[in-house]
Amino acid sequence: MKTHYITSCSIGGLHKLAYSSWGDNDNPNVLICSHGLTRNRHDFDLLAEKLSSKRRVICFDLPGRGESDWLNNKMAYDYNQYTVDALMVIARSGAETVDWLGTSMGGLLGMALASLNNSPIRKLILNDVGPLVPKAALLRIADYVGQQPQVDTPAELKAYIKTIYAGFGELSDEQWQQMLQFGQRTLKNGKLTLNYDPDISVVFKSKPLEDIDLWPLWANIEQETLVIRGETSDLLQLATAEKMLSSKPNAKLINIPNTAHSPALMNDTDIAQIENWLDSTK
Repeated sequence: MKTHYITSCSIGGLHKLAYSSWGDNDNPNVLICSHGLTRNRHDFDLLAEKLSSKRRVICFDLPGRGESDWLNNKMAYDYNQYTVDALMVIARSGAETVDWLGTSMGGLLGMALASLNNSPIRKLILNDVGPLVPKAALLRIADYVGQQPQVDTPAELKAYIKTIYAGFGELSDEQWQQMLQFGQRTLKNGKLTLNYDPDISVVFKSKPLEDIDLWPLWANIEQETLVIRGETSDLLQLATAEKMLSSKPNAKLINIPNTAHSPALMNDTDIAQIENWLDSTK
């Protein structure tokens, strides 16, 4: 793995985006991974390492997360900005087309990119997100996004992480430790908290939360799509996933047991299913 930076732009000025690159830089077969709302690129480290034998894998931090810069204008934390950032990363890859794996918010971003005319997305993997995002799930997320704890020890922060991300599934202690390692930052007062700009919540909470209906956008997506769903997910409901498949003959569904929102995609079985789908589709 190598860490790189690229400069992007927003209405508030320029900002750096951090990304990791796995595999042969000359491999034209590129997979880009995009994380969820409060997470970072290191969620994909295990997956990227395993998939990079056949393809180049690029995982990036959206602005305000991980090692990427925070935005000066907090209202710029929206999908218009994330689309610009994603296209910058795709351009840096040098590939004419790329495959896209997005978890939750990263999946919504992938859907937006895949729906564009002359889209650079070849294959699309949506991890626990779809064209209908229920209000109840958004309210659950709103309860914790931006509400960053201030604790004294890594053990306390790890316990907090395991609570708010319980839906990620049955992770090993080593995997939780990795999430802690890359998901923490130290405040000026010496306390530990989560490694994202709490003001990413400003746009999220700027309007009354209602169901998000993106079925018209889904109708514009022609790419082969793998839909991954946590067995008890409240964000990607089973009825939504089934409707996605019935409306798209080139879509496939994988249900991940003992998982809610959203599958961490850190175990060998889940990664193998993704690799098999990528290898078997056109």
